[in-house]
Amino acid sequence: MPLEIEASPRPASRATAPQGARGVVVGLVNNMPDSALESTETQFTRLLEAAAGPDMVRLRFFTLPELARTPAAREHIATCGYWHIDELQSDPPDALIVTGMEPSGRPLPEEPYWPRFVEVLEWADDHTASSICSCLAAHAAVLHFDGVQRQRLSQKLCGVFRHDILAAHVLTAGIDAPLSLPHSRWNDLPIEALRESGYTILSSSDATGADTFTRQRRSLFLCFQGHPEYEDVTLLKEYRRDVGRFLRGEQASYPLQPRGYFSPAASAALDEFRERALKGARPELLAQFPTTAAAQDLRAPWAGAAARIYRNWLAYIAAAARPGASVRRRAETGTAVH
Repeated sequence: MPLEIEASPRPASRATAPQGARGVVVGLVNNMPDSALESTETQFTRLLEAAAGPDMVRLRFFTLPELARTPAAREHIATCGYWHIDELQSDPPDALIVTGMEPSGRPLPEEPYWPRFVEVLEWADDHTASSICSCLAAHAAVLHFDGVQRQRLSQKLCGVFRHDILAAHVLTAGIDAPLSLPHSRWNDLPIEALRESGYTILSSSDATGADTFTRQRRSLFLCFQGHPEYEDVTLLKEYRRDVGRFLRGEQASYPLQPRGYFSPAASAALDEFRERALKGARPELLAQFPTTAAAQDLRAPWAGAAARIYRNWLAYIAAAARPGASVRRRAETGTAVH
């Protein structure tokens, strides 16, 4: 399926394409920190391209204006065609993907972006056939709609994990178990609390708990605690970032290697670097981090399944957006209801 990135038309005059011509319009609300702003654009663009089907997909970038940004990041947002969040109302997309944000440690409702984030969630519920909430955005959405509190983990959950799947669901059609997906997070939504609140668990494991889950409100919300959009080297980059934080004294303990991710040779090279770092942590040591050795055998075994999940999701939205469509999807069963 062809994918086109639509820059915000400024000034406000615009010609809206007929529904059939414009295809599926997806708004990516990119709330990642400045260091990951552009890589997040790339990850989701490539994933949506890989999820190609018979319909055109048009991708629009948004972000929450209340998020603190450096001047360079604000310049990137201004010059790379980001739409203002208020343009959701004037020219609405068919669906949203809402990313997580940089955690600050304070309760989510005390974050300066919280009122705007809630507005976006409520808008998505009223105006989209389905929307995706990723990682911290999933935690925030479940808290807002259902009052389910996330719980702090004793250590960071990071790696590639294998999950059981609910096969008889429209969003998991064509996916074989086990489903491998990457995770990188410090918090967790208790799986039983999700079930009690009416969520359907599409994939889960003992290690990660609820991986992918949905709830049908006015819109179908699809939530990921993991990151199907990640590329093969993303977890390596995050691990190196966390090692740098340790070397600079910004975190007390040396990070654990991502589980199920590195080859034995890469893991051995990283263990050797860890031993040197523990003997004398200093910021300049990061220049000797064995990035090349660690990246040499990296693969993204989750890429095919991630594309299939998104392909199923796009097909769902395309069906709902067709003129005269009277079909809605019931998330609890994954069946079509007329």
